[in-house]
Amino acid sequence: MVFLEQVWAIARNTFLECIRQPVTLVVVIAASLLVILSNPFSAFTMEDDQRMYVDIGLSTIFIAGTVLSAFLATSVIDREIGNRTVLTVVSKPVARATFVLGKYIGLAIALVATVSVATLVFSIVEVHGVIQTAATPVRWPAVAFGAGAVVLATGAAAWANFFYGKSFPATLILAAIPLLAVAYLLSMVFDPDWAAVPISEEFRPDVWVAAGLMAVGLLILAAISVAASTRLGQVPTILVTIGFLLAGLLSDWFVGRRIASFEKAMAAGDALPEGGAPLYWLCKGVYAAIPNFQVFWVVDAVNQKQSIPAEYLASALPYAGAMIIVALAFAVALFQRREVG
Repeated sequence: MVFLEQVWAIARNTFLECIRQPVTLVVVIAASLLVILSNPFSAFTMEDDQRMYVDIGLSTIFIAGTVLSAFLATSVIDREIGNRTVLTVVSKPVARATFVLGKYIGLAIALVATVSVATLVFSIVEVHGVIQTAATPVRWPAVAFGAGAVVLATGAAAWANFFYGKSFPATLILAAIPLLAVAYLLSMVFDPDWAAVPISEEFRPDVWVAAGLMAVGLLILAAISVAASTRLGQVPTILVTIGFLLAGLLSDWFVGRRIASFEKAMAAGDALPEGGAPLYWLCKGVYAAIPNFQVFWVVDAVNQKQSIPAEYLASALPYAGAMIIVALAFAVALFQRREVG
């Protein structure tokens, strides 16, 4: 019970600290604006513009979440170490593993909250549809409800900041989530002529499954960022996080193909070339150590109107959990020997 109370106290303070950061609001606004601008930019394909928008929009959110996870990880761990404020926690009967776990949980909650804002903006624009030409009709319900939610959230944040001294970025993000969710639901209820339509005609559960898996991939990157920030500063942490992302996206191409060729040769009974066996096991080790982020990127399947089976989710989620546990284990091991005094 004491352990859980300590973890929750650290996680809660970390969450509030993360969403109060000005960089958090800047990244959320930038990602949301890019998602909106992706609508007209997606109108230059020769086939399905809506598919292009889904790809560009979710990619933008994923990149923004990657950068934000690295920024926030350094702000909640490396900066505390540099300012020696971490001493006020670890000098008490709080284990360093508890400190790292609480920091990660708070960071993860903040990351999900911020990504949710951009995802809801993306969903409202997706309901509107791509503006292919100047003659394309504007879906005014989506525009009106979406803009109204932004105005209400901004007004609430400004009111709370001016009269009660609340953090403007934190209040804006927390207010935007429910307001944008309501705006998204209402935008699906009305067609461009404000006539009521069934929500089932516009709601795309496959897109939300893809966004959910993308968020799971971001949680892995957050754990990697936490591990890196226990020893590195902000810029190196960002580089390590982006490096793992690129390596994970390309691991199938550079390592997976080599493993497949080795296994094909062994299945056919062919002898491996000299040095092939050590290279095979080296590739297997590298492939297992690097998180494969292609597992969590199912936008291609969504755009091809292929269903995502429950069996796939049942294998992807435990894989993500294992990667998060390994990354946090490294974070604890690195932080145990870190001098904070």
